[in-house]
Amino acid sequence: MLDRFDAMSILIDVVDKGSFSAVSRSRRIPLPTVSRKVALLEEHVGARLLTRSTRKLALTDAGEAYVTAARRILEQVSDAEARAAGEHNSPSGEIIVTAPVLFGRRYVMPIVTEFLATYPAIQARLLLSDSNAQFIDEHIDMAVRVGRLPDSSLMAMRVGEMRSVVCASPRLLAAHGTPITPDKLSNLPILSFDRLTPTRNWSFRSPAAGKILDVAIEPRLSVSNADAVVDAAIEGIGATRVLYYQCADAVRAGSLKVILRDFEPEPIPIHLIHPERQSLPFKTRAFLDFAADRIRSRLRPLAEDHPDEAVSDDP
Repeated sequence: MLDRFDAMSILIDVVDKGSFSAVSRSRRIPLPTVSRKVALLEEHVGARLLTRSTRKLALTDAGEAYVTAARRILEQVSDAEARAAGEHNSPSGEIIVTAPVLFGRRYVMPIVTEFLATYPAIQARLLLSDSNAQFIDEHIDMAVRVGRLPDSSLMAMRVGEMRSVVCASPRLLAAHGTPITPDKLSNLPILSFDRLTPTRNWSFRSPAAGKILDVAIEPRLSVSNADAVVDAAIEGIGATRVLYYQCADAVRAGSLKVILRDFEPEPIPIHLIHPERQSLPFKTRAFLDFAADRIRSRLRPLAEDHPDEAVSDDP
C-alpha cells in the first residue's frame, strides 16, 4: 500500500537533491526503494512527474504543479501535528528568507539571528541578493522587497518606506556649487546607481505643485553596487542618487551631504512578502510576526533623520 505522504516527501527530496542516489544516501534506504516509491506515486497520480536521463532529473509540467502542492500539504500536516501535540508555540523546521544585500546585512540579519535565539528548533537560510529570487524555484518562505511591487499572487505586508536622496561630497559641492533646483544638477558630474535608476532620467517632485520633474542626466560613471557608488561619491567623483539607508552612515559622518531634499520623490515602500496560501506554515507566520515590528523600529530612526542640506551661495 502506498504511503502518499512518505512518497511525496521522497519526491520533494529527489527534486531538491537532484538525484535518486543522493536521497538513498541521505535517508539510508536502498536506491531501488527510492525509485519504486516515486514510480508508485506517479502511477497513483496517473501522470509522469519526473523526466529521467543519464545526466539529470527534471520535473514535468504536471510534476511542477504537484511538487508545489505537495510542499504545501506536508507543511500543513506538520503544522497540524504540532498543534495537536501542543507545540504550536514553538515553531520548527527551516525557513528561507531573502533580502537585498546591504539592507539584509544591516536590518534583516540581526532579526534572523534573534529569531534563531528565540526559537531553537528553527534553522534559517538568508539569501542576500539585489536580484529578486524566484519563490517557487528557490523555495522562498519570506522576502524583503524595497520598491514598488508589481501585481502578483504574493501577499505583502508594508513595514516601512525609504527616501531616495541625491548626495555629494562637501569637497565636490565646494568646487562646483550646490544645486538648489534639479535642473542645476548639470553643473555637477553624476554617478549613476543603475539598480535604482536604470534610465538616464532622475525624477523629482515639485514642492509647490507636487508635479513630477524629470531631469536628464549624463553619468560620468555608472555602478551596479550601492556600496561602490557611495564610496565613489565620498571620493568626490560625482553626485549620486541612492536610497537613504545606503548613504546614511556617510551623511552622519559628514562625508556626504544630502541635496535637493525639497524635491525628493515619494518614498519607496518596503514590504515583507510571502506566497499566497490559505494557511501559512507556522514557522512562516512566526517569522512574519516576529520580523515586522522589528524592521519598523529599525527603520524609524532613518525616517526621522533629517540631515541639514548644504547651503549654496549660487543664485
